[in-house]
Amino acid sequence: MSERSQHQTGRTAAHDSAFLRACRREPVPHTPVWFMRQAGRSLPEYRKVREGIPMLESCMRPELVTEITLQPVRRHGVDAAIFFSDIVVPLKAIGIDLDIKPGVGPVVADPIRTRADLERLRPLDPSDVPYVTEAIGLLTAELGATPLIGFAGAPFTLASYLIEGGPSRTYERTKAMMYGDPQLWADLVGRLAEITSAFLRVQIEAGASAVQLFDSWAGALAPADYRRYVMPASASVFSAVAEYGVPRIHFGVGTGELLPLLGEAGADVVGVDWRVPLDEAARRVGPGKALQGNLDPAVLFAPREAVEAKTDEVLAAARDLEGHVFNLGHGVMPTTDPDALTHLVEYVHERTAR
Repeated sequence: MSERSQHQTGRTAAHDSAFLRACRREPVPHTPVWFMRQAGRSLPEYRKVREGIPMLESCMRPELVTEITLQPVRRHGVDAAIFFSDIVVPLKAIGIDLDIKPGVGPVVADPIRTRADLERLRPLDPSDVPYVTEAIGLLTAELGATPLIGFAGAPFTLASYLIEGGPSRTYERTKAMMYGDPQLWADLVGRLAEITSAFLRVQIEAGASAVQLFDSWAGALAPADYRRYVMPASASVFSAVAEYGVPRIHFGVGTGELLPLLGEAGADVVGVDWRVPLDEAARRVGPGKALQGNLDPAVLFAPREAVEAKTDEVLAAARDLEGHVFNLGHGVMPTTDPDALTHLVEYVHERTAR
């Protein structure tokens, strides 16, 4: 049976996991928990295996990717693994000259700012990322009934890196193209949507049980601009993977004003950062969607009693949701105590046991 037909018939080992049940808005034995950036610098075992290996290279070594992805599952007992990769991996795979600089982030040697530059964005073929297929095969064999979440960067966030040449706080070049040359902008995010869709399809066909689209920087946009300039490309990504029947999660930071649109773009699960309580987020998103979130990552630096109190607030706000996946409202901070994360998983499971 092909991976596609497996997903369509639901015959995967992880099908009845708490995480996938919550994504489908079905009854769960406990609220499932996973953390964005759960595999990473907060874990000493991660720092050990990554020592001396550049970030992008580490994403291209299947056995290393497998080990890093499994580390938080072993240590914390989370309800889902997230594939260890980076949102710029598919861009690197099609030949864009970029690197991930420690302490800075993705840096593009020759930014994309003209129509001629678009020619450098060729379609992604599965043969460009054989290490992804291999790593996911290794992972699903190890994970068994624990779901694996695949992911990709959304077209707007990828476009902002390509246009700015690296991280930005103001996105002035990105917005200048968006407003000043809307056709070039539409063609750029259209190409990125195709690359992103192909990257997600590779992951699903290799065995990922769900996918998350990270539109990390979409919070820089007003709702009207998001709807006009960004949502069509993101919607085309969600549409491109709809046939597989796997849950599709949509997440951005500072997107409280965009929550209805994040759901409207085609997600089954809408990620919520820590700025909007989950009951209010549910009102904004509307019925028919599960929510994911949303403890402030900084809370984990407080004493255990304070972490538990803030966790109780999140769980109380989530009480009447159609489906809830517990997560932080952004990624795990690098200096977070791993024991605080392990305790948080145990605490959520204990407090929500049905």
